[in-house]
Amino acid sequence: MVATKNKSLQQFDTDDPDRIQDLGWTFKEVWRRIRGLVVTTLNLITFFILWEVFTIYGDINPLFLPKASDMFAELWVGLTTRAPEGAVFSGSILDHFLHSFNNLMFGLAIACLIGIPGGLLMGGNKYIEAILSPYVWALASLPRIALVPLFILFLGFTTTMQVTIIVISAVFPIMINAWAGVKTTEKSLLAAARVFGANRRQLYVKVVLPYTLPFIISGIQQGIGRGLIGVVIAELFGGSNGLGFLIQRSADTFNTAMTFAVLLLLIVMSLSLINFTRWLEAYVAPWRNVNHL
Repeated sequence: MVATKNKSLQQFDTDDPDRIQDLGWTFKEVWRRIRGLVVTTLNLITFFILWEVFTIYGDINPLFLPKASDMFAELWVGLTTRAPEGAVFSGSILDHFLHSFNNLMFGLAIACLIGIPGGLLMGGNKYIEAILSPYVWALASLPRIALVPLFILFLGFTTTMQVTIIVISAVFPIMINAWAGVKTTEKSLLAAARVFGANRRQLYVKVVLPYTLPFIISGIQQGIGRGLIGVVIAELFGGSNGLGFLIQRSADTFNTAMTFAVLLLLIVMSLSLINFTRWLEAYVAPWRNVNHL
């Protein structure tokens, strides 16, 4: 009985360094986990303090560069207020952010549904690759802004037009990366799988798809950046809602603090989505170490 009790106490002995290390309670382990967050936070705080000091004592015209405090004030008011019911125009950043974010998510989902299967098919079938590759490269190299007047003509100033621009902007990086992932699959892995009797479907599911997964996620990360560009372009030239429209509206009224607030929000949204894809890659492809990026 005494031996059992002593054994139980030993299991919870906090003086045992191995026990502490296993639980992740060492300072070194905690610092390793939060180091990136701490360094980034201090870096941003320093940047905005220097921005504030520069605009106060540097005799800078606020029309060109507002104070950081004014930008954050506009951001706070815009995110904590909503437009009244039935209002023709909303000055709320939150309303415009939700419009842009919903369009971006919907457009990225469609781009993934088209781009991933399309890239896998092109990489796995030389006939499909020969037929589609000229069109893919031609459309991928075409500036998206050149398509806006065409889509406005066909679809009008609608949400459908905005989502279409997002899809066209995001689909090709996803498709090309999936295509490249299949084409660069290690031949030795395929040969080893065939030795063990894998058929064509098993080769794709067990070898090609896992190998291609990091390429696909990298394509999605590029698609997020391209999709955000598509959001802004579509809303600048063909919308009455969204962050792109709000940038134009604030520029027309010389509200530079609002313009910078919207730009900051776009940066935060982009980085948040990219970090989510990095977490997703670490979860679905744990053999790849992405923590150092």
